[in-house]
Amino acid sequence: MDFFAKVNENIEANKTEMISSLSALLSVPSVAGAPEGDMPFGIKVGEALEKVLGMAEGAGLKTYNADNYGGHVELAAGPDDNGEIVGVLGHLDVVPEGENWDFDPYGGQIIDDFVCGRGAVDDKGPVIAVLYAMKALKEAGYQPKRSIRLILGLDEETDWKGMDYYMQNVDALPDYGFTPDADFPAIHGEMGILVFDIARRFTGSGEKGLLLSSIKGGTVANAVADSARAVIRNTKNSNYDSIKELVADFRNEKNCTISCRGTGKSFEITVKGVGAHGAHPERGVNAISLLMEFLGRLNFANDDTNDFIGFYNDCIGHDYHGERIGCCIEDEPSGKLIFNVGKINLDKKSVELTINIRYPVTSDEETVYTGIMEVADRYNIGIVKTSHQLPVYIAKKDPLVTTLVEIYRKHTGDASAEPLVIGGGTYARAMDNIVAFGAHFPDEPELEHQRNERISIDNMMKLARIYAEAIYELAEM
Repeated sequence: MDFFAKVNENIEANKTEMISSLSALLSVPSVAGAPEGDMPFGIKVGEALEKVLGMAEGAGLKTYNADNYGGHVELAAGPDDNGEIVGVLGHLDVVPEGENWDFDPYGGQIIDDFVCGRGAVDDKGPVIAVLYAMKALKEAGYQPKRSIRLILGLDEETDWKGMDYYMQNVDALPDYGFTPDADFPAIHGEMGILVFDIARRFTGSGEKGLLLSSIKGGTVANAVADSARAVIRNTKNSNYDSIKELVADFRNEKNCTISCRGTGKSFEITVKGVGAHGAHPERGVNAISLLMEFLGRLNFANDDTNDFIGFYNDCIGHDYHGERIGCCIEDEPSGKLIFNVGKINLDKKSVELTINIRYPVTSDEETVYTGIMEVADRYNIGIVKTSHQLPVYIAKKDPLVTTLVEIYRKHTGDASAEPLVIGGGTYARAMDNIVAFGAHFPDEPELEHQRNERISIDNMMKLARIYAEAIYELAEM
């Protein structure tokens, strides 16, 4: 029996235990939160870490706990140790479960050959697959040339403070590796990410007539706003019948969900859109953009209000790539820049519009802002920079990328698969020479962060086999 036949035999022998381990881990609602005692991200996140480290120790693997900020599981190098480390970066925290599940999001149930629960795909299922791949390699007698570490992050969905702490306190960082937290066949580039506010102050307060009191819409920068609400007031006339007619006409014209109602002396207009990840705004319908398009059909007494609405509709509108605001840049690996309006907060005195941009891997922050400011200056608009994540890019022909892609092709028969550049962000940004490798297979539903998240048992087995060979090949490079 050849070596990988033995490894795969071990994976099959551990199938029941692997699925049981994933079910147990899914039963822990490990949403990162406020510190509790010696658990910096809350008791449940700490419990998830303890569970995985306990599973690893039971498999005879070494473990390290970085003061409950993170940790790792290690398959130590053998006598031919060259001093390098192969890292696999996963995470045990999850996003909140949300509503309208068809099963308990923290039940870890097996339903129709799927393991069900929040984190099954992102990222607990892949972490468990890697853990059992390491176990299978160890049981086959493998002694790698490079130590292999499964690094366990605990706040990947929020601030990455745990990974920062781990990196500052661990004895050594990986020389290269992968994170099983995106798509197959491999991700060789992640676009740069900018978050900033477009801001403007309004002058004048004594106008009479139709006034825009407030707009609120969206919840986070990196999601398409799925709802937005405006409150208006007419100081000259409390009859809003003409606006009701405009709302009805807009609803029919755009085939959208827009409603209105009186609230005392004011009038409220609400728009419902379709949420989507900020990396894929074309998959949603931005409620803020719809609302601003409607408001552009009204004439407000305050000129600043009209100017800002005009700016939005003329320079942003429903654009996905920043075409009219001056930042529609692109390159061959990435394609076009991705532009998303995440939030708006407008009152009588000012407006803040939160923008999330993913820019091409060969470009930079300055190029994006220079293009936007040329447009913004014409409208007396200011820019308030909030955050910036640099792009990640490793050439397609780099041995790290080609090795992973070939392993994926071997195990799936998908011979035409090519590495990708994405707009999302993974732990590949945390350390040098890390690329995302799975765990989502092409043409399968994207269930991460969605209701009814689940992973098939067949895919868990396939992942364990793929990751076992990937770990082996990287350790032997």
